[in-house]
Amino acid sequence: MNMEFTRILIGLSVGTLIGMTGLGGGVLLLPVLIFGLRVPPIIAVGSDALFNFLTKIPSSGVHLLKGTVRRKVVVALAVGSVPGSIAGVRFLQHLRLLYGVGVNDFIKTAVGILLIVIPALLLLQRRIEEQVANRPPTARSFAGMALIGLVAGFLVGTTSVGSGSIIMMLLLLFYSYPPKVMVGTDIVHAVVLTGVTSLLHLRLGNVDLGLVKWLLVGSIPGGLIGSYISTRVPVLWLRRILCAVLLVTGARMLLAPPVH
Repeated sequence: MNMEFTRILIGLSVGTLIGMTGLGGGVLLLPVLIFGLRVPPIIAVGSDALFNFLTKIPSSGVHLLKGTVRRKVVVALAVGSVPGSIAGVRFLQHLRLLYGVGVNDFIKTAVGILLIVIPALLLLQRRIEEQVANRPPTARSFAGMALIGLVAGFLVGTTSVGSGSIIMMLLLLFYSYPPKVMVGTDIVHAVVLTGVTSLLHLRLGNVDLGLVKWLLVGSIPGGLIGSYISTRVPVLWLRRILCAVLLVTGARMLLAPPVH
């Protein structure tokens, strides 16, 4: 099969699943790049960050126009996430200078852990929402949001995973906002965070622009198809199945042999 066609097909599949389930592109695409296309993990991370940045721009514009974005929250998160992302990318670069291709083993382990933690939290999301629904926010400060951003930014800088899922879960635990506002604010902040992260990786040569281009060719129509299908299929069960697959994938990453 032609490599470009394979990349388009992967982009189409991932875009459709994102549109259907709302799961983040990072947790869905990264394992496919590493295991399916055999992309070196550090290149997969940089390429995935750029892919996430470009795919989130249209939806962020929609949320801004609809008024479902809390700009102050975006700024507060970015105050922490931007330096966190810079620190994460520099940490990867430091590991690469020290260990060479051994940095890929670190990335696989980190991504493997996140692919176990994030789907587990997503499976429990409904229960968490029920428990915090009637509880007043436990943190309101600018500093608290910046700290959430700092943690997520470092994770995105090192793995490209977490710009949506991690921040959404942390905001859910500590702040009370309507669901549409939570989603819109998270997406707009993700554009800022993945934009900075992808630029840093691009400058370090960690991005395969050809790969990103063909993935986008498939993912853009895939997102539209997924959004259309989402109203006609049992999304909750599909989301649970995907989370189970991601849990297995995370475990496989942790057990995979080292890169030589």
